[in-house]
Amino acid sequence: MDSMDYDVIILGGGPAGLTAGLYSSRAALKTLLVERMMVGGQVMTTTKIENYPGFPGGIDGPELVARFHEHCQEFGLEILYGEAQSLNVAGEMKEVTVDGRVLRARAVIVTTGAEPRKLGIPGEQQYAGRGVSYCATCDGAFFKNVPVVVVGGGDTAAEEALFLTRFASKVYLVHRRDQLRATKILQERLFAHDKIEVIWNSTPEQVLGTASGVTAVEIRNRKTGEHRHIETEGVFFAIGVIPKAHFLAELLSLNEEGYIVTDGECGTTVPGVFAAGDVRSKLLKQIATAVGDGAVAAIAAEKYLLEH
Repeated sequence: MDSMDYDVIILGGGPAGLTAGLYSSRAALKTLLVERMMVGGQVMTTTKIENYPGFPGGIDGPELVARFHEHCQEFGLEILYGEAQSLNVAGEMKEVTVDGRVLRARAVIVTTGAEPRKLGIPGEQQYAGRGVSYCATCDGAFFKNVPVVVVGGGDTAAEEALFLTRFASKVYLVHRRDQLRATKILQERLFAHDKIEVIWNSTPEQVLGTASGVTAVEIRNRKTGEHRHIETEGVFFAIGVIPKAHFLAELLSLNEEGYIVTDGECGTTVPGVFAAGDVRSKLLKQIATAVGDGAVAAIAAEKYLLEH
């Protein structure tokens, strides 16, 4: 197929990608944003965002994304829905293959984000979408007046457990250690909630079910070795994320966890290729930092284009 030429191609439509798209298109650069599913990324699965500045009282993820999207369109950002399969940086123009179609750009910004980590226990994959979920805000409403299990101990697990109390009759939070990693404010809310029971030092061994879906989860106490059977229709895994940079492993420098290594200006080890947001190796993965990254990456790309 005919290749199309752009100044900047952005891979991924979360907050980092949308911000980079806003800055880049506002700078009158011909910019294309490529998104695999829907713009917004993980933010689309967040009910209440309380720590993004400018929204006292919080804002729902989809509403915030809608504002980002609208703002980008004001400056004419072009969006293409499809999956980026490869990146070729051999020539002066970088080539991005999207669903078999070759697109060319002078600079590329990678903002592919991260996806939920799987535990890999028996029944997890088998019952995915039939009781096993990685997103409480997407699927919580299916579990009205039944007990559910959340696996994890960080902020996401705490947020998911608290959110699920709106629907479920009881929420079991299963954590492999004897204390949570979640921030203090979330822990306080969690422990104060009468619907939530924390099961310490335990890991799920398998998800059980029938043709119609999940019926129970079997957990094991890591200290005593004792097994426990919890009857439930929903199991929510919130055990962290994996960066979506595997298709760039041959090309860019990644750290041992698979995140893209960048300099302070979001530049990668390949000139003209930048990375921003959750796919980049950094201390804090939040909407605020993704937005900051997106702005920096877009300005760094513009600077690169002016110099080349």
